[in-house]
Amino acid sequence: MNPIDQLRAARPEHLGDTPVDSRTRAAELSRAMAQPRQAPARRRVVRPGWGLGLAGAAAAVTAVAVTISATGGTVPDAPFAQAGPGRTASSPASSGPASSSPTASAPRVELSSRSILLAAAHGAARQPETTGAYWYTASVTRMLSEAADGGYTVVERTRNEGWTPSATGGDQWSRTRSLGARPASPDDEAAWRRAGSPTEIEVKAPGKRGGYVLSTEPGEAEDSHTPLVDGDKVFWLGRNVTMKDLRGLPDDPAELKAWLLRSYGGTGTESDDPMSSDAWLFAVSVGLITDMPVTSQVRGAAFRMLADLKTIKVSRGVTDAEGRTGSAVAIEGPARAKADAKGADGVLLDRLIFDEATGRALARENVVMRPGGLQAGFEPGTVWHSQTVLEAGWTDEKPAS
Repeated sequence: MNPIDQLRAARPEHLGDTPVDSRTRAAELSRAMAQPRQAPARRRVVRPGWGLGLAGAAAAVTAVAVTISATGGTVPDAPFAQAGPGRTASSPASSGPASSSPTASAPRVELSSRSILLAAAHGAARQPETTGAYWYTASVTRMLSEAADGGYTVVERTRNEGWTPSATGGDQWSRTRSLGARPASPDDEAAWRRAGSPTEIEVKAPGKRGGYVLSTEPGEAEDSHTPLVDGDKVFWLGRNVTMKDLRGLPDDPAELKAWLLRSYGGTGTESDDPMSSDAWLFAVSVGLITDMPVTSQVRGAAFRMLADLKTIKVSRGVTDAEGRTGSAVAIEGPARAKADAKGADGVLLDRLIFDEATGRALARENVVMRPGGLQAGFEPGTVWHSQTVLEAGWTDEKPAS
């Protein structure tokens, strides 16, 4: 049954074909998408790509604001909504007095975390396929630091671009540009002004002696390029992988999981610290979804694989540092202090914010859940580090040399 037939079947008979408001239509579509569906026939996808446009009907699903627990029940709306660098997560807003408008009286639809991720998988798999000479990504990273003097926090912002060749034997190019540091919140700005509004700010480096200096002025772009490792390795996915590896990943969730777990050794993706298999799969899958040139079908399979993890948390109405709102899937993990750092370990939430209609990654964030380790100075709910995705797709345009 296609989505239109599902939507028609889910609609109460007494409504007939009379017009309905957008929120009721979204509710109907959400119920239809949550029903078990016959698996479509698998098709072979040859060219990888990532369409960034919105899918019309599926976009209506995102109009219903709920937050979902991993077990399928609901928890308070958007526990981290509006949280950005230098800000803690806001509390859910009160509903206020009831309105007489039709949209205010529309029924609230509650979906399980699995349904949210399967909707994203459906949207991701439907994106058009393209190809090109380079896989291009552009993102902005933001990281919080405490000023050495003055009692305020600053956010360091950096724009990163990357060009990865589709052919073997080429160079991988990157461009990095500091966008300048700034106070992380209005209160921090007030403290910064009391400190004399310095343009060069010394910040603390947890776990290290001394600190380093951040400038409030944007810097010049710095370009660099290096030959591909072994002439063909392009990304890290638990191990170094080639473009051929990425384009040949299985688009079945179980097969994709088995393929990835062959590289799991009980430790983190980039450290020797112990890491559970769920946390490890989450880390590599989020990297795959965020900025790797896999096919649309494989990106959809990654969302389906995440839907089967028992330790994830899913929420809706989460806003990234660029002001875009989407759904989020997250997992908690330890925030360990370095060997020479003082203080106890903390807990960080690693979360991916995505557009539910397309499966497009919007941002990856680290949220302080329990202060400790390198995040000992930050309040619970603070987005300590984020990477917002601006662009990800194929291009034939060569990087500047």
